[in-house]
Amino acid sequence: MTTETPSVARRRVLASLGGFGAALLSACASGPSYRAAAPTDAWPAPGDSAADGPGNVPDELAREAAFLALSLVDTPYRYGGNTPDGGFDCSGLIVYVFREAAGHPLPRTVRQIAQAGQPVRYRTVRTGDIVLFDTAGRFSHAGIYVGNGRFVHAPSTGGVVRLDGVHARYWRPRFSGVRRV
Repeated sequence: MTTETPSVARRRVLASLGGFGAALLSACASGPSYRAAAPTDAWPAPGDSAADGPGNVPDELAREAAFLALSLVDTPYRYGGNTPDGGFDCSGLIVYVFREAAGHPLPRTVRQIAQAGQPVRYRTVRTGDIVLFDTAGRFSHAGIYVGNGRFVHAPSTGGVVRLDGVHARYWRPRFSGVRRV
């Protein structure tokens, strides 16, 4: 009897979802998005120039990145981690997802990812955009927006990759902006 690694098992499940999974993700992307109350709707932060235009990753590949991120929910958190088998920290998850789903390399830290992405306003957030949070006086946490005010991220030691709401009690006051890559 052979056993599958977690990443092989996830890919098998993802493949079996086929059109249903794509339809589910499309529904998330096309439904009404959550519009955060001020001040989050005023983002990007002062000094950013938000063009709200397309990023380097085409929309279709950004949606594939979001779908891959959703398939990684429940993967263990590991500081410095950047693979499904080894676990993820928040930036490792983002780097892995965009490399695998879109063939788009990103820098390794949240700060560098924030600098590499194009600032966009929350009211124009799209599936596959990167949402940024200030948990330590700077851009210190990030996740991948998957639609309807939700994002996938790897939050903390002892936890797992999970789906949360940008407007949740903990995350809303820490929301710091959106980047499109």
